[in-house]
Amino acid sequence: MLDKKILFMLNSQINKEFYSSYLYLDISNYYYDNSLDGFGNWFAIQAQEEYAHAMLFLKYLKNNGDKVKLDAINAPDNKFTNFKQPLTDVLEHEIFISRSINDIYAFAYEIKDFKTMQFLDWFVKEQGEEEQKAEGLCKRFDLFGSDPRGLYLLDTELSSRVYAAPSLVI
Repeated sequence: MLDKKILFMLNSQINKEFYSSYLYLDISNYYYDNSLDGFGNWFAIQAQEEYAHAMLFLKYLKNNGDKVKLDAINAPDNKFTNFKQPLTDVLEHEIFISRSINDIYAFAYEIKDFKTMQFLDWFVKEQGEEEQKAEGLCKRFDLFGSDPRGLYLLDTELSSRVYAAPSLVI
């Protein structure tokens, strides 16, 4: 059984990961609605990834004999005014998620919960990659997004992304 505060933090993280999935699905729909199907595909895949992250946290709790507490997931309240705004919002969101995971890790370190720290190692690395991907999309949009041909080529490139399930063993 896990420390009560760690359990609370991990349960909270499950909800944050499910919200991330919901957020990215909403962004995917925004791009699909605006005929940017490559961007829509990219974010649909991202929604699957975030769902898988939530399930990994959930499985970790179950494997430790702890109870999972699912909270309500708020609907994203996005009112996008341009095609770049979702990209910058995603970068901010990924930084928020990284901070949340780092907070859990810091507390696990403080109480010497080495098993939880080891579990979180993969997520710390993954969040670095998530932030890098989000920042890269913002930069590429800045380079190519204002030119219709550049936007078309970027959209076409993003349409080739496929889902690959995480390979974390719990």
